[in-house]
Amino acid sequence: MREYTWAEIANKIMIPSFFDTIWMLSLAVFLAGFLGFALAILMFITNKNGLRPNDKAYSILNTMVSMIRAFPFVILIVAIIPLTRLITGTTIGHIAALVPLTVAATPFMARMFENSLKEVKPGLVVAARSFGATDWQIIRKIVLPEVLPSLISAGTMSVIQVLNMTTIAGTMGAGGLGASALTYGYQSFNYNVMYSVVAVIGILVLIIQVFGDFLYKKIK
Repeated sequence: MREYTWAEIANKIMIPSFFDTIWMLSLAVFLAGFLGFALAILMFITNKNGLRPNDKAYSILNTMVSMIRAFPFVILIVAIIPLTRLITGTTIGHIAALVPLTVAATPFMARMFENSLKEVKPGLVVAARSFGATDWQIIRKIVLPEVLPSLISAGTMSVIQVLNMTTIAGTMGAGGLGASALTYGYQSFNYNVMYSVVAVIGILVLIIQVFGDFLYKKIK
């Protein structure tokens, strides 16, 4: 196998795979964040100390989140191939990768957000109730402002987790940085490519973490 020049590594491998990864990461975080936050709110409302306790509903939601989270991501990709093909018409490429990424990231983000929502002080909710606040008003004006810094921390960890998932999806045919590290780096015995990709992924993680810490300190 020939060695790629640094110009070839950058122009033919790194830049295209970088934008594929950013595309997958952005859409997966958006979809999983929306669905995960909705699930977290439902679990917060229906848990035994919630605004509308419902043991049956909470048990169903909690079990569903726990079961999906228990699947190793590689196994999940294979297990939901029929669903991926049904939704996207294919099982290969960064568009198809959105299905397993969203399915895997949603329960992870839901659990992270639920843990943040549990940090709200019960006394604040009781006080809001005494003033006649509705459930939506309590969530919007009491709960969310109170736990916003924690939600940002949970979101930052979730974005990094989804980035990790994109690299795994890449090795399963989704493209992006993970595929480049495997195909053009490890399998081709080209360590310049492999370690360049690793460095880019590390820098991405650092940028996400620094930005998340900045938001946390600004709001805290």
